[in-house]
Amino acid sequence: MSLDAFRGATIASMILVNNAGDSATTFAPLLHAKWHGWTFTDLVFPFFLWMVGIAMTFSYARRVEEGADKGKLLLHTLRRAAMIFALGLLLNGFPKYDLATLRIPGVLQRIALCYLIGSCIFLYTRWRGQLAAIVGLCTIYWMLMTLVPVPGFGPGVLEPVGNFAQWIDSMLLPGHMYARTKVWDPEGLVSTLPAIANVLFGALFGTLLRRDDLQPAEKASWILVAGAVLTFLGTFLDLFMPINKQIWTPPYAVFTSGLAALSFGCFYWLIDVCGYKRGTGWLTVYGMNAIAAYVLSGLTARLIGLSGWRPDIYAVFSGALPPYLASLGYALANVGLIYLAVWAMHRRGWYLRF
Repeated sequence: MSLDAFRGATIASMILVNNAGDSATTFAPLLHAKWHGWTFTDLVFPFFLWMVGIAMTFSYARRVEEGADKGKLLLHTLRRAAMIFALGLLLNGFPKYDLATLRIPGVLQRIALCYLIGSCIFLYTRWRGQLAAIVGLCTIYWMLMTLVPVPGFGPGVLEPVGNFAQWIDSMLLPGHMYARTKVWDPEGLVSTLPAIANVLFGALFGTLLRRDDLQPAEKASWILVAGAVLTFLGTFLDLFMPINKQIWTPPYAVFTSGLAALSFGCFYWLIDVCGYKRGTGWLTVYGMNAIAAYVLSGLTARLIGLSGWRPDIYAVFSGALPPYLASLGYALANVGLIYLAVWAMHRRGWYLRF
């Protein structure tokens, strides 16, 4: 239950930060860091990837222990990943689907790739192999970003233009990147490597949760201690390479995995250990249909924009509240609207699963 509630809190946060009424009058924590550094908003996506790792552990470990064929599990994983990737493309192109300019990377696309690669690593390794994969992925990415010279810029550039990840994306995805940046993409190809580490960190914590030799309170303690260690390690690594969500630096992957563990540890302690469930029901409803909530939010925002009603809707908030509170109120209204949709789906037993 704590995982569903934590996932629900994360997806609700994602909808909140994606639907500000006016970005010019939005509270700073609800905006991405301009480049280096982090805000509350920069924690949402890696938290979700971390939870993909935990869920993956519970999904696969039992089947493997029961002797399920790993090849068939991988085919099932490939099918799920392909459908999530396709859903991301569907959301990116809606409603025009201009293939010449369709953005290929995206949030769902990165989730699909990280889930697929993370599953392959999880199915064929134990926890030591997964830890080695984390170190390997982060090291390779660190070396690519700091040692490989980019034509016209040289090695080690970590600015929006001239870094290795941006160079590769500009060569392989010209015209198919994020419309606001055009020349680089925050969910690009190379920067997916350390994002896989977030999934694998989640898998390690999932393995800890499945241990039968530990009591729930002991598990909560280990989760919180390990989360604190990773958070400190990510902060320390920031001295050598900045924490940066846009290029998903290794310190960012480590730091956000630590904060995800600390946050989930609190949920686990309160809900599953102490049995405190009051007020968490709506989060659970969100968490059980997280992908549906995200897709509905994106489609709703796009439809409101296309209808031309958005200025009139926002005027209701801006006319009654100060600018910053009006922007927040509009975002919260989106969270409430999507909750009503997933609540109705929950009541009917409808869940978007692959």
